[in-house]
Amino acid sequence: MKLLMTAAAALTLSLATQAAAHATFAETQVVQGETARLTIRIGHGCEGEATQRVRVQVPEGLIAAQPMVHAGWELETVTGAYAQPYEYYGRTLTEGVREIVWSGELPNAHYDEFVFRARVTDTVPLDQMLYIPVVQECANGAERWIEIPAEGQDAHDLEGPAPGVMVVAPSAGHGH
Repeated sequence: MKLLMTAAAALTLSLATQAAAHATFAETQVVQGETARLTIRIGHGCEGEATQRVRVQVPEGLIAAQPMVHAGWELETVTGAYAQPYEYYGRTLTEGVREIVWSGELPNAHYDEFVFRARVTDTVPLDQMLYIPVVQECANGAERWIEIPAEGQDAHDLEGPAPGVMVVAPSAGHGH
């Protein structure tokens, strides 16, 4: 019993350390065919330095991305072509926001969240993780949370895992 409690405590500490060690999303899942609100959590800077920029790469299958203005930070979006056209409220979209960049200062000792929303198209596979690469830049370095696990690989085995959310089906009668 004591061994089991020790193992459980070690696992909890390990998971807490991993959670604090990289960019994560507050949300655990998104619904295919709906607009999702995604909240990126940044828990520390780069080896003691303040974070000066948070970059989010919007993956294929997420369309019509809109970042939330973040008080005290400048906001920039980079647009580009989608790999295919998407129907969106009676319009055909062939391009949109591909990267979101917030620039400001987040001291290493502080925590913050950065929010955007985007439509999850039916091209994003159900019951799979959707990984969204995030880079936080500091004066003399960067933390690159951009690695996407290969088929069958555990994201916890990666040095800089991209944060992700599970894509789920809409519930009956859900959506608009």
